[in-house]
Amino acid sequence: MRFFYLASLSSYYTFYLISRFHVSVQSAEIHLFVFLGAVAAGTIVGGPVGDRIGRKYVIWCSILGVLPFTLMLPYSNLFWTGVLSVIIGVILASAFSAIIVYAQELLPGRIGMISGLFFGLAFGMGGVGAAFLGRLADRTGIYFVYQVCAFLPAIGLLTGFLPNLERRREAVKS
Repeated sequence: MRFFYLASLSSYYTFYLISRFHVSVQSAEIHLFVFLGAVAAGTIVGGPVGDRIGRKYVIWCSILGVLPFTLMLPYSNLFWTGVLSVIIGVILASAFSAIIVYAQELLPGRIGMISGLFFGLAFGMGGVGAAFLGRLADRTGIYFVYQVCAFLPAIGLLTGFLPNLERRREAVKS
Protein backbone atom coordinates (compact mmCIF):
# COMPACT_ATOMS: atom_id res chain seq x y z
CA MET A 1 0.00 0.00 0.00
CA ARG A 2 2.70 2.48 1.00
CA PHE A 3 4.66 2.04 -2.18
CA PHE A 4 1.60 2.04 -4.41
CA TYR A 5 0.62 5.35 -2.86
CA LEU A 6 4.14 6.78 -3.01
CA ALA A 7 4.39 5.63 -6.62
CA SER A 8 1.16 7.41 -7.46
CA LEU A 9 2.33 10.65 -5.91
CA SER A 10 5.90 10.64 -7.15
CA SER A 11 5.09 9.38 -10.65
CA TYR A 12 1.87 11.22 -11.41
CA TYR A 13 1.87 14.21 -9.05
CA THR A 14 3.07 16.68 -11.69
CA PHE A 15 0.43 15.47 -14.15
CA TYR A 16 -2.23 15.69 -11.45
CA LEU A 17 -1.28 19.27 -10.58
CA ILE A 18 -1.15 20.35 -14.23
CA SER A 19 -4.46 18.67 -15.05
CA ARG A 20 -6.37 19.71 -11.94
CA PHE A 21 -4.98 23.17 -11.21
CA HIS A 22 -3.57 24.18 -14.61
CA VAL A 23 -0.16 25.06 -13.14
CA SER A 24 3.00 25.29 -15.22
CA VAL A 25 5.37 22.34 -15.51
CA GLN A 26 7.91 24.28 -13.45
CA SER A 27 5.43 24.91 -10.64
CA ALA A 28 4.35 21.25 -10.65
CA GLU A 29 7.99 20.13 -10.46
CA ILE A 30 8.61 22.43 -7.49
CA HIS A 31 5.62 20.86 -5.72
CA LEU A 32 7.05 17.42 -6.49
CA PHE A 33 10.46 18.48 -5.13
CA VAL A 34 8.86 19.67 -1.89
CA PHE A 35 6.91 16.41 -1.58
CA LEU A 36 10.02 14.28 -2.14
CA GLY A 37 11.91 16.40 0.42
CA ALA A 38 9.14 15.64 2.90
CA VAL A 39 9.50 11.93 2.12
CA ALA A 40 13.24 12.14 2.80
CA ALA A 41 12.63 14.00 6.07
CA GLY A 42 10.03 11.44 7.14
CA THR A 43 12.43 8.58 6.46
CA ILE A 44 15.10 10.21 8.62
CA VAL A 45 12.70 11.09 11.45
CA GLY A 46 11.02 7.68 11.53
CA GLY A 47 14.05 5.78 12.79
CA PRO A 48 14.61 7.65 16.06
CA VAL A 49 10.88 7.87 16.70
CA GLY A 50 10.62 4.10 16.21
CA ASP A 51 13.46 3.58 18.67
CA ARG A 52 11.71 5.74 21.24
CA ILE A 53 8.07 4.62 21.05
CA GLY A 54 8.34 1.23 19.31
CA ARG A 55 8.48 0.19 15.69
CA LYS A 56 5.02 -1.35 15.56
CA TYR A 57 3.46 1.89 16.77
CA VAL A 58 5.36 3.93 14.19
CA ILE A 59 4.23 1.55 11.45
CA TRP A 60 0.64 1.67 12.70
CA CYS A 61 0.59 5.47 13.07
CA SER A 62 2.34 6.02 9.77
CA ILE A 63 -0.01 3.95 7.71
CA LEU A 64 -3.29 4.82 9.43
CA GLY A 65 -2.29 8.32 10.50
CA VAL A 66 -1.98 9.36 6.89
CA LEU A 67 -5.52 8.23 5.98
CA PRO A 68 -7.40 11.46 6.84
CA PHE A 69 -4.91 13.48 4.81
CA THR A 70 -5.05 11.19 1.78
CA LEU A 71 -8.84 11.32 1.87
CA MET A 72 -8.77 15.14 1.81
CA LEU A 73 -6.13 15.46 -0.93
CA PRO A 74 -8.32 14.92 -4.04
CA TYR A 75 -10.79 17.55 -2.85
CA SER A 76 -8.33 20.28 -1.81
CA ASN A 77 -7.32 23.47 -3.60
CA LEU A 78 -3.73 24.00 -4.77
CA PHE A 79 -2.48 25.49 -1.51
CA TRP A 80 -3.91 22.68 0.64
CA THR A 81 -2.78 20.07 -1.87
CA GLY A 82 0.78 21.28 -1.29
CA VAL A 83 0.38 21.29 2.50
CA LEU A 84 -1.32 17.89 2.56
CA SER A 85 1.28 16.31 0.27
CA VAL A 86 4.05 17.41 2.65
CA ILE A 87 2.18 15.99 5.64
CA ILE A 88 1.48 12.77 3.74
CA GLY A 89 5.11 12.47 2.66
CA VAL A 90 6.51 12.90 6.18
CA ILE A 91 4.01 10.59 7.87
CA LEU A 92 4.00 7.84 5.25
CA ALA A 93 7.79 7.70 4.87
CA SER A 94 8.40 7.67 8.61
CA ALA A 95 7.60 3.97 8.76
CA PHE A 96 10.17 2.78 6.22
CA SER A 97 13.11 2.51 8.61
CA ALA A 98 10.85 1.09 11.32
CA ILE A 99 9.57 -1.58 8.90
CA ILE A 100 13.12 -2.63 7.98
CA VAL A 101 14.27 -2.86 11.62
CA TYR A 102 11.04 -4.58 12.66
CA ALA A 103 11.56 -7.24 9.99
CA GLN A 104 15.20 -7.63 11.03
CA GLU A 105 14.05 -8.26 14.59
CA LEU A 106 11.63 -10.93 13.37
CA LEU A 107 14.53 -12.81 11.75
CA PRO A 108 17.64 -12.02 13.79
CA GLY A 109 20.93 -12.83 12.10
CA ARG A 110 19.48 -12.23 8.63
CA ILE A 111 20.02 -8.48 8.40
CA GLY A 112 21.36 -8.49 4.84
CA MET A 113 18.67 -10.81 3.53
CA ILE A 114 15.86 -8.82 5.15
CA SER A 115 17.25 -5.47 4.00
CA GLY A 116 17.68 -6.68 0.43
CA LEU A 117 14.29 -8.34 0.38
CA PHE A 118 12.47 -5.28 1.69
CA PHE A 119 14.28 -2.80 -0.53
CA GLY A 120 13.74 -5.00 -3.58
CA LEU A 121 10.14 -5.73 -2.71
CA ALA A 122 9.44 -2.09 -1.88
CA PHE A 123 10.79 -0.71 -5.12
CA GLY A 124 9.34 -3.58 -7.13
CA MET A 125 5.88 -3.02 -5.69
CA GLY A 126 6.27 0.70 -6.38
CA GLY A 127 7.03 -0.12 -10.01
CA VAL A 128 4.06 -2.45 -10.29
CA GLY A 129 1.90 0.19 -8.62
CA ALA A 130 3.09 2.91 -11.00
CA ALA A 131 2.32 0.72 -14.02
CA PHE A 132 -1.10 -0.26 -12.69
CA LEU A 133 -2.00 3.32 -11.79
CA GLY A 134 -0.75 4.57 -15.15
CA ARG A 135 -3.01 2.15 -16.94
CA LEU A 136 -5.91 3.16 -14.71
CA ALA A 137 -5.17 6.85 -15.39
CA ASP A 138 -5.18 6.20 -19.14
CA ARG A 139 -8.62 4.62 -18.89
CA THR A 140 -10.30 6.87 -16.33
CA GLY A 141 -8.21 10.01 -15.83
CA ILE A 142 -5.65 11.15 -13.30
CA TYR A 143 -8.20 12.70 -10.94
CA PHE A 144 -9.98 9.34 -10.57
CA VAL A 145 -6.66 7.67 -9.75
CA TYR A 146 -6.10 10.12 -6.90
CA GLN A 147 -9.61 9.48 -5.60
CA VAL A 148 -8.94 5.71 -5.59
CA CYS A 149 -5.48 6.09 -4.04
CA ALA A 150 -6.95 8.12 -1.20
CA PHE A 151 -8.34 4.88 0.23
CA LEU A 152 -5.13 2.82 -0.04
CA PRO A 153 -3.95 3.62 3.50
CA ALA A 154 -7.08 1.88 4.84
CA ILE A 155 -5.33 -1.37 3.93
CA GLY A 156 -3.03 -0.45 6.83
CA LEU A 157 -5.61 -1.95 9.19
CA LEU A 158 -3.84 -5.23 8.47
CA THR A 159 -0.88 -3.99 10.54
CA GLY A 160 -2.97 -4.83 13.58
CA PHE A 161 -1.99 -8.46 12.97
CA LEU A 162 1.75 -7.77 13.38
CA PRO A 163 3.25 -9.56 16.39
CA ASN A 164 4.20 -7.40 19.37
CA LEU A 165 7.99 -7.70 19.58
CA GLU A 166 8.28 -5.52 22.69
CA ARG A 167 6.24 -8.03 24.68
CA ARG A 168 8.37 -10.86 23.25
CA ARG A 169 11.62 -9.07 24.29
CA GLU A 170 10.32 -8.54 27.84
CA ALA A 171 9.46 -12.27 28.12
CA VAL A 172 12.98 -13.22 26.99
CA LYS A 173 14.56 -10.86 29.59
CA SER A 174 12.53 -12.42 32.45
